[in-house]
Amino acid sequence: RYSHPQWLAQRYIDAHGYAFAEQALAANNADAPACLQVNTLKTTADALMASLHADGIEAEPHPWLPDALLCHGGNLAAARAFADGWFYVQDAAAHCAALVSGVQPGMRVLDACAAPGGKSTLYASLVGSEGLVVANEIDRRRAQVLADNIRRWGTGNVVVTTADAARMAEFEAWYDVVAVDAPCSGEGMFRKDDAARGEWSEANVRLCASRQDAILREAWRALRPGGTLLYSTCTFNRTEDEGSLERFLAWAGDEVAEAGEFPLAEEWGILGGRVGAFRTFRFFPHRAEGEGFFAAVARKAPDAGGRSRTPRQRREVLVAADKAAAAELARWVEEPAAMRFAAAGDTLYGWYAAQYDAVRSLSGVLPVIYSGVAMGQLFKGRLKPDPALALFAGLRRDAVPATELGAEEALRFLRKQDLAAGPFAEGINLVTAHGRALGFVKRIGARVNNLYPNSLRILRQQPSGDADAEA
Repeated sequence: RYSHPQWLAQRYIDAHGYAFAEQALAANNADAPACLQVNTLKTTADALMASLHADGIEAEPHPWLPDALLCHGGNLAAARAFADGWFYVQDAAAHCAALVSGVQPGMRVLDACAAPGGKSTLYASLVGSEGLVVANEIDRRRAQVLADNIRRWGTGNVVVTTADAARMAEFEAWYDVVAVDAPCSGEGMFRKDDAARGEWSEANVRLCASRQDAILREAWRALRPGGTLLYSTCTFNRTEDEGSLERFLAWAGDEVAEAGEFPLAEEWGILGGRVGAFRTFRFFPHRAEGEGFFAAVARKAPDAGGRSRTPRQRREVLVAADKAAAAELARWVEEPAAMRFAAAGDTLYGWYAAQYDAVRSLSGVLPVIYSGVAMGQLFKGRLKPDPALALFAGLRRDAVPATELGAEEALRFLRKQDLAAGPFAEGINLVTAHGRALGFVKRIGARVNNLYPNSLRILRQQPSGDADAEA
């Protein structure tokens, strides 16, 4: 009746009764509103709503999530606020799960299974310039998507790595929070992903559970005593949810302690529970107006064994910028005294000073594909800026001439199409729309080189109301 496997309907009936199953499966076939996570380092919820409205997209504050909006339809991928990293489409359940982890400014966070990056961007906003997020994704293709989203978010405090769990755990007792959004059988994605329905099997559930057990144990090694572990899946079955926690508790023993309280209001529709020291949170589509999701949180006991250990660097990846290069880079950022600059290969990068030594250590041990903010390359002592620099929240806007484009020309820029030379000054220009930085162009006489990155460009514009724009 609701285009779902009979086994899922029966599981709902057995666990919660027929009426619950009826409502859950009906909701699982309805479109959910998009939940937008606001990039608070770049804008406010009110300013984002106004910007979306100007693009013909209606949004409203989320009823219980801070710094989040609900949006019903609209071409979000073509919104100029999306191109500038003002928001990320993040399901309410995943957003809430990140909040129960208790991430605070200045913390060091490991997002162990990070792609495509929704929770990593939220952690980056929460830890601020004094903190650091290590966003790891072992799949290189998915890691590139993750890196693109981190560039667009523009906080400059994230390191993107592509290591397996065992290599991440070489940094023992190193993180204040470790989040494991584990690969799973995807039962909670059946509403929006037909492939997830067809790929499901009992064998895959067992395979996922075994993989989750291994990742959790390595993640625990990376967590400092007193730190917080967040475990989550987008599936419903007990084997991968409560079962994973029970198997982990049997392995970790008395090292697991309770996390702090996170009060749940009844109108949020979240089902709270307990598995030993873990507090659990279940999200069903008909109750929480999001996709199916499970999350659990606990702490590593303060007296748990294990000292913090930074492994010996195997290579020196970062080469500190010389005095002249650092001076040129400094004029591109608002707070140069708070940053450090170095080269990785032929590209110069910037990092907040508070975590620069940590970034050096990570880069010398793990495969890092992006970190901090890519500044660009020097030619005859002048910076040719990387596109990521335009999206950096700490960009100094008057480093080069800024050219404001109207709606149609801004869209041409975001599609990486040709632009008329007339509006631009000779040389490098910062491209803005509604005062927001989008990227750079270089004018050479009558020709304009569009420097917007291929990986971020808008491929085509969908009709109004279609939220599935390709980008």
